[in-house]
Amino acid sequence: MGDVVAVPERYGLGPIEITAITAAAVEMVAPLTRSGYSVSGCSGGGGVSSQGGGGVGMSCEVGTVATINDVMSLEVAEISDTVAVLRIEPAG
Repeated sequence: MGDVVAVPERYGLGPIEITAITAAAVEMVAPLTRSGYSVSGCSGGGGVSSQGGGGVGMSCEVGTVATINDVMSLEVAEISDTVAVLRIEPAG
């Protein structure tokens, strides 16, 4: 745990930090870099200021493909013991 994944600024998130990996899900946190935040496909929420800032926590189950801020696709492709394979790419 504690691994960090940098994502392009256009996704509206700072580096995503993996906080936990269970047999069924990956827990993550990330700072927000703009105002507004949306996620579908994973559970999560966070606080946002009108100038951006704040942060978000997400829990994504294996096999889930989530859309974040309508611009980023995040898939938990595989979980094995304490290792997870994430696929991050532009949404759409």
